[in-house]
Amino acid sequence: MQLIQGNVVLDLRPGPGNPRNSEGAFLDLADGRLLFVYSRFIGESSGDAALACLVKRTSNDEGETWSSDEIVARPDEHDAMNIMSVSLQRMQNGDIGLFYLIRFGLHDTRLHLRRSTDEGKTWGEAICCVPGPGYYVTNNDRVIRLASGRLVIPAAYHKVRGESKTDFRSFDGRGVAHFYLSDDDGATWREARNFCVLPYSRTKSGLQEPGVIELSGGRLWAWARTDVGCQYGMMSADGGETWSPAEPTPFSSPNSPLSMKRIPATDWLLAVWNPIPDYLTREYPKISGGRTPLVGALSHDEGMTWTNLFAVEQEENGGFCYTAIHFTSDSVLLAYCAGELEDKSRLARLKVRKIRLSEMIPS
Repeated sequence: MQLIQGNVVLDLRPGPGNPRNSEGAFLDLADGRLLFVYSRFIGESSGDAALACLVKRTSNDEGETWSSDEIVARPDEHDAMNIMSVSLQRMQNGDIGLFYLIRFGLHDTRLHLRRSTDEGKTWGEAICCVPGPGYYVTNNDRVIRLASGRLVIPAAYHKVRGESKTDFRSFDGRGVAHFYLSDDDGATWREARNFCVLPYSRTKSGLQEPGVIELSGGRLWAWARTDVGCQYGMMSADGGETWSPAEPTPFSSPNSPLSMKRIPATDWLLAVWNPIPDYLTREYPKISGGRTPLVGALSHDEGMTWTNLFAVEQEENGGFCYTAIHFTSDSVLLAYCAGELEDKSRLARLKVRKIRLSEMIPS
């Protein structure tokens, strides 16, 4: 496996009053700058339900250097516990679409969409993208637009037992993969006609944190993390209306998310994930959670086979996950959680790494 590290162009460690900087997403602005929005936790706690705001940074040199941060949204705007897990999309009328989870509690955590008509200076009211309350997890950088114009959101539903909005002992970790569709550029949303479960009786994870990509010919390939040693995949031949049963993919993995996008103007797919399973005889620090190394691979046949494997991070005492992928004119930007021993949490530190495509794609 080749080591391709590129250059770290942004490294955001936790600090006093800022216990965590984590998962985000990128978007190209109309003036040529690059926008990056991510979760900046505030206060003392770094837990997923702790206080967090969304902040933005911009770059005018394709990610080589970045501005200071600026607050985009706060949880108190929604009377919410927490907001996080950003996706960004250019809308069909030119607006910027900002998608993020609003966590009101265990009874109601769903993705919402806000729009900006002025390139991210101000934002409109939030529209909920998931009809019906419940605990629905959509990772960062997960919302996609199909060639048809349809928007697709993957989400994992988790059942909650009891009435408590905050007691995670009532939370059922077994995720059920759902998909939400919009054919009017995000104005309204509906659920796909079926959902997907992990066909394994002894799982504690089910299908968690799903993602989706459009393949050639319009087929959709979705995947989800599991606790059974690999990512599981589902297919749709009708734009996300219906989905095949979940089955194992070639991606060995601990219970950690995978990210995938197509390299623009090529036939190559790029996947980034943690390839080594959380097997019984492997020992690793608690901070890692088995989420090391962080690797990438390419596919030239729509995901049938994967080659050109390379390592982005190999620190055994670290944990690397929740990768956002964005392409510039000649490089790829990878933004990911990158906690190491001194950070006390694998989710507390955020890195943005820039790698030239010429280092990855064979000539």
